[in-house]
Amino acid sequence: MDEQEDIEELFQLIGASACCVALTGAGVSTLSGIRDFRGKNGLYRDMDAEKIFDVDYFFRDPSFYYSHARGFIYDLEEKEPSLVHTVLARMEERGLLKALITQNIDLLHTRGGSKRVIEIHGSPQAHYCPACQSAPAVEEAILLGKVTKQGFMAFDEAAAAVRRGELPRCTSCGGVLKPAITFFGESLPVRALAAAEQEAARADLMLVLGTSLTVFPAAGFPRLTLRGGGKIVIVNDMETPLDVEAVLRFKDLGRVFEGLALLLG
Repeated sequence: MDEQEDIEELFQLIGASACCVALTGAGVSTLSGIRDFRGKNGLYRDMDAEKIFDVDYFFRDPSFYYSHARGFIYDLEEKEPSLVHTVLARMEERGLLKALITQNIDLLHTRGGSKRVIEIHGSPQAHYCPACQSAPAVEEAILLGKVTKQGFMAFDEAAAAVRRGELPRCTSCGGVLKPAITFFGESLPVRALAAAEQEAARADLMLVLGTSLTVFPAAGFPRLTLRGGGKIVIVNDMETPLDVEAVLRFKDLGRVFEGLALLLG
């Protein structure tokens, strides 16, 4: 079959699925102009990304994180959700997509219209004071949408401070706030991880989009789907360890989602 026939088959698979779940990685956001980490032009090529997201280094010098992360996290008002983000939101709205698990921390899925987004690497939608708030309290505040109470700051306010060249600070103790992103050396958010595992295990079709499947635990989610008898479809411009397990394999996210957009009508 040619590529268009494969896209049509993908659309049919999605339509026939009782529980379709998407897993997205940084490659999804490259279409919005945000560089990925491990791709051909990823941040690891010319930036010490591990140092940016090292929790011990953050507490030694939080200004390093905020100065280096500004361009791909705090200037997001300059970035728009791509066709991938908006088509996934349309699929959810029509009942074709039950959940969206993402490794991304750019909020573009939410801005693109998706409601059921599971952010397994945390989220910058909340910034919190490590001295005044605990990790469980942070996750609960994000889930309940209560990120404006004492010891917290919503993304827009924190981003405005960063763009002014300032560090977002706690209004109670004056300490530097930390984004609720999972840094190296921190545990993943417990509730988000449990929800992602549950959705992956019950999925009869998982769309693996823009991820190289090299970082765990996310790399293990498609295996949960396969173990439960489900199918996986992979769309990524680089090889993944599960390519041979996929019922369909594509390289170009843009072309695939242009095709899906047309088929959705």
